[in-house]
Amino acid sequence: MRLSRGRRRLLLLAGLLLLAWAVRQFAAPPSGDGEAVIAEAYRYRRSGLMVEAEGTVERLLADDREGPAHQRLIVRLAAGQTVLVSHNIDLAPRVPAAPGDRIGFRGQYEWNDRGGVVHWTHHDPQGRRAGGWLRHDERMYR
Repeated sequence: MRLSRGRRRLLLLAGLLLLAWAVRQFAAPPSGDGEAVIAEAYRYRRSGLMVEAEGTVERLLADDREGPAHQRLIVRLAAGQTVLVSHNIDLAPRVPAAPGDRIGFRGQYEWNDRGGVVHWTHHDPQGRRAGGWLRHDERMYR
């Protein structure tokens, strides 16, 4: 059966619309508050999302000294999930946080089986992308 030129165009348009819908459904970052975004990203193993949330510092880990130095904090969110916050202290000041302190953060979430990692919590030294931050005792660390 041969389709007319008009029907072929209509089918092509319908296929492109379906493809655009599928990309939006399955590749778009989740919406909502920061903690919900992190929970959904963890559940669906998504990475590369900029997130903003706050939690309580549960533990301080030793600095990561491989490559640029990173301060590492385990932060527990209100719903119970923990994330590792990896803060580049070669580009931003160290945060004087201690276990039990409240801390806010904005950075890039990367999935792992332990709850995920939030990095890029600093300014972009080349100014090409939005940076992140940590907030502790009303002070911002970028």
